[in-house]
Amino acid sequence: MELVYGNKAPEFSLPDKDGNIVELKELKGKWLILYFYPKDNTSG
Repeated sequence: MELVYGNKAPEFSLPDKDGNIVELKELKGKWLILYFYPKDNTSG
């Protein structure tokens, strides 16, 4: 799956900084920035 600006993200859930699970659907209607970076210490 190629991710491009403007595409919808698949549903997912992740822990926040306090360990509470946050689901993407809970943030619907709010501004959200998703940032992905390559594995540490790689040339990417």
